[in-house]
This record gives sequence, C-alpha cells and structure tokens, in this order.
Amino acid sequence: MKVLFLSHTEDDGSLGKAACEALGAAKSLGGELTVGLYGAEVQKAADQIAACGAVKFLGVAGADFATARYGSDASACEAIAKAAGAELIIMPATSRASRVAAGVAMRLGAAVDTRLTGLEAAGEKLTATRWFYRQRMLGKIERAAKPWLVTVDSGCFPAFEGAGSASVELLSVAPATRTTVTGVIAPAADAQTIRPDAKLLVVAGAGWGKTQSDGQKHLDDASSLILGLLSATQCSLGSSKSLVDQSGEGAALPFLTHMHQVGQTGSTPRHAKGLATCCHGEEPHVVGWRFIGERRAINLDASCGWAQGKADVLYVADAFAVVKKLAELLK
Repeated sequence: MKVLFLSHTEDDGSLGKAACEALGAAKSLGGELTVGLYGAEVQKAADQIAACGAVKFLGVAGADFATARYGSDASACEAIAKAAGAELIIMPATSRASRVAAGVAMRLGAAVDTRLTGLEAAGEKLTATRWFYRQRMLGKIERAAKPWLVTVDSGCFPAFEGAGSASVELLSVAPATRTTVTGVIAPAADAQTIRPDAKLLVVAGAGWGKTQSDGQKHLDDASSLILGLLSATQCSLGSSKSLVDQSGEGAALPFLTHMHQVGQTGSTPRHAKGLATCCHGEEPHVVGWRFIGERRAINLDASCGWAQGKADVLYVADAFAVVKKLAELLK
C-alpha cells in the first residue's frame, strides 16, 4: 500500500503536534510512505521527521503558501497527491487542513472521510474508526475506492519523533486564487479561552449565573473569577449548555460561545485533568468527559451527580470562594 502523509507547516516552518500524530498514524500502517509538506518553507519540517522512513519527501513552498487560503492550499495538496500517486492520503484534522480536504478529494476523484480516531491495516484491507452522533456511537469504515483521503483527530495516535536531514523534492505550483493575503490579525495568546493543548479543562456550569446566598446575582464577579483562573493556569474553558444559552441571551458570562459547550450536545475534550464548577454532574454534563484523565468538581450539593462516582474528587463548597482562593494562591 502506498501511503501519503500530507500536512501544512506552522508559521515557524516546523510541524505541529497534530501533524506529527497524523504521521504516527501513517507509519503504523506499514507500506510505502511518502511525506508531502506545504507552507512558506518546508525544509525545517522535513528535517524534524527525517527518520520516519519515507521513500521520498515532496514539498510546495513559497510566500503564496505561507498563510491558510483555500485556493493556494488546495492547489498545493492536489499537486503533491498527484506526484505521490498514493492509495491512502492522511492529513491532520487541523482547521487549515480540514478546510481543503473535501475539495482536494474532489479534484483527485478520491473518497474522503474526516475526524478519524483509528486506522488499522490487515494486508490490503484498511479499517478506519470514528465517532458519530456526538461521540455516542463508534463506527467502522471500509472503502474500496482509491485514492482514499482521510483526516485524523489529534490525541488518538502517538506523535512521531525522529529528526535528521531530509532531501525534499520541491514542486512548482501556481496557486489558483484571486485573493491576496495582506496580513493576519490575531488576538493575543492570553485572550484565548479555548486551548486544546492545555493540561487542564475548567468547565463552568449554570450556577455561576444564578442567585447567590445574599439573594443577588454576581455576574461581574463570576466573569472576573473565571477569567482570572484562566489567566493564572493557562487552562482551557468549557461550559454546560445551560450557561452557554444564558450567555447567548446576554444574561451571563458574555465571553462564552457555543464553541465552549462540553457534554452530551457539545464537544468531547481531551485533557489530562478537568475541574467542573457550579454544574450538577448529571449525565448531560458528564458524557463529554470520557477522555479526561482526572475529574474534580465543586458543588454545594453533597448528593449531586458528581458524588455518584463520576468525579475522582468532589469539593462540597462555594465555587466563588474556592476559585477566588485558588487564583490568589496561583499568583
């Protein structure tokens, strides 16, 4: 089987963690491996994974490919895939790669499947797995069509490590686009509240927006406490659906969006540790936590859902007081 690992480089020319994990998935299948890279420059990324055992390294480089842009990225991926002649094309499920995956598959006449969580090869038979219906069903996929283009989720495969010196065959590609990138405006790193690579996930529940013991709501205090904890720990922020819905109506924590939603109808995060605050721990809150290694929760109700074996540690306390004290200790 001919396998192509295809990925963009990062701003500094290296390969990101998600890309190295996708390469790990490609290597695990055996067969003839080709590496395809595109970006402003690709030599640094190729050297980073030079020991991967690829029969050749293909690259598309230049200023036109420095920034994520559908036309240029799709042209680069198409050229590399055609030069490689692979039966299976594996890309990381990053936002940049996911944006062009379906279009590239159409140009190649390939089948496409995204967000895979497993790949296994038995002879010429390849079986892929992925979650369906908000991670409630695990499905198996087999396809006879070739080529087959897939993207793989981060956190599912070991990242490949093995630096050296690689010889890259650069392809000449004219980007098929009428747009010109004049610059990129990005928020400061401290302004980010969703950090997939963070070791800790803090989930805020509806209790933050409810009336407190003094008979008043303290939305400003809740906002400053949560943002202060995020700043002190550089953790990632999640939320229950009920709190997100309140925020959408302007009632509580305006910095929350539905992208923060964790649980039965939200995302399934993968972090080493998780801290749930002011949420009751019933099934809709907990179902998205299956990949969290250590679970802790803060709730005033000693008989809440977290206490029924769903949390490793439950703090029966006022989350406002606990988070305030924690932020002070971390300063």
